[in-house]
Amino acid sequence: MWRMPDVPPTLPWLIRIPEIFGEVVPDVVRQLASPCCTKLGHEYYLIRPADSGALRQVAASMFIRWNMPVQHSWPCRPRAMDGFVEKAAQTMARKFASAQPQMVLIGVLDASSTDTYYRKLASNLRGRALQLFPAAALPPPEVEAQDPGAATLFCLLGHEGLFCGLQSPRLANGFYPGGTRFFSQNTPDTISRAGAKVAEALHYLCLHRSPPPPPAHWLELGASPGGMTSELLARGYRVTAVDRAALHPRLAAAPGLTYACGDAAAFRPPAGTRYDAILSDMNGPASDSLAAVLRLSKYLVPGGLVIFTLKTAGVSGNAEVERLCAAVTARAASGGLQRLAQTHLTYNRHEFTLLFEKLGGAHSKPRSDTSSSSQPR
Repeated sequence: MWRMPDVPPTLPWLIRIPEIFGEVVPDVVRQLASPCCTKLGHEYYLIRPADSGALRQVAASMFIRWNMPVQHSWPCRPRAMDGFVEKAAQTMARKFASAQPQMVLIGVLDASSTDTYYRKLASNLRGRALQLFPAAALPPPEVEAQDPGAATLFCLLGHEGLFCGLQSPRLANGFYPGGTRFFSQNTPDTISRAGAKVAEALHYLCLHRSPPPPPAHWLELGASPGGMTSELLARGYRVTAVDRAALHPRLAAAPGLTYACGDAAAFRPPAGTRYDAILSDMNGPASDSLAAVLRLSKYLVPGGLVIFTLKTAGVSGNAEVERLCAAVTARAASGGLQRLAQTHLTYNRHEFTLLFEKLGGAHSKPRSDTSSSSQPR
């Protein structure tokens, strides 16, 4: 059983705070009791939490999308250095190969840049590093196939240098360096960006449990215009979509879809109906949206999933947002919904995605954030 080793109190951490929350960075840094904070790349910050208690808050903060202890850093200018790939790969192997990480993943500190140099450099460095690690003879698994609780060597690269650390994907809050997989919404058949949002939410869910297998039945509240509906149908799910507004004409007579025109607060499923998952992306106060979810959760099977978008309109400041999240979590728990995780997705704006599970199912048991049932590979 892999457990994250004790982290020296002086060890720096690399955290990612979405640009949309840039104004709360000073408050987050103060909460983490970090005496210094250096911005790296586009959304990354190198901090030095003052104590182990502050370190535990790294993963708990709503505004931190991803985190990693920096166990090796090489501040340099890779673009101007001869032999950077070979030197970096040899050092990584010397420092981390004995830990036998399940994967070696290398990303870039500025994914928004149109300059592809560092993406190519990261790919070349990963290729060379895999030749030097003991598991290099095995075909690398898909990134999403990682054990969420086993050790991965995450690395971030940019013009500032190279930063590496061992962390489980679950503790890091993402399978990839920097977070979750990016899903493009720029396709001809895209109805709305919400489709990419639920795709990323289902990808993120795999850090904590498996998604419901198709043809599971979803109840979607606040479905119009149908971006999420379309994504769920494309994955082979059945969907009951509820909204006062109409769905996109493209979804008319879509196989597996039942559309209920009306307010989610007044919706009544047919007698005997059971849902495997509820998806709520409703606008309006979070308390109203949650009330609808809790009322309808009695139709959810034990162990059923809830994906809930926490809207924060009218709420200001990180402390107030965190209080709102805590209140929603407590109210959900009183209604039999256990929170699995919370995160900020790529297509979230000033909102967060919360994952809940109805108590009583196979997945419903206490979870450890520091261990897994398998050894690191």
